[in-house]
Amino acid sequence: MLVYTGNGKGKTTAALGLALRASGHGEKIFMVQFRKNDPSYGEIQAIQKFLPDFTVVQSNKDRILVRGYFMQEDINDAHNGFLQGKSAVLSGRYDLVIFDEINIAMDYDLLPVEDVLQMLEQKPSHVDIVLTGRNAPQAIMDAADLVSEVKEIKHPFKSGIKARKGIEF
Repeated sequence: MLVYTGNGKGKTTAALGLALRASGHGEKIFMVQFRKNDPSYGEIQAIQKFLPDFTVVQSNKDRILVRGYFMQEDINDAHNGFLQGKSAVLSGRYDLVIFDEINIAMDYDLLPVEDVLQMLEQKPSHVDIVLTGRNAPQAIMDAADLVSEVKEIKHPFKSGIKARKGIEF
């Protein structure tokens, strides 16, 4: 299992780069995105156009969460996304399963860390799993084969530069 965490930009991008590499080797990929539901993102459009063996499921919710200020529907949405990803893992049909932004769901207690660890124990041996998002729980990092922390040094948003098509989305 691979974990991409930290406050810097590029965790999802790293996971997508890995997926592109896997796709080049004929592997089947599944990605579930937590708290993202915009089909106009460049990566979603590219996947749909060029990568037929790459399945993406996006969240039903996209609003920014503040720790402690969420509703039952936010918990339900995280649980639903996890169940879809878990089903993809356990089916054995996919070689790579990406849980994009799941670390935040666990950090905010929308999803129990124990559920994710149990899924990891049950996964077929040929399935690789990637977990992205800030604040990866320590138990997840301990269970991982690889943990990469993306550190923010400078971000254009702090200089007033708005999100750019093809760079941020």
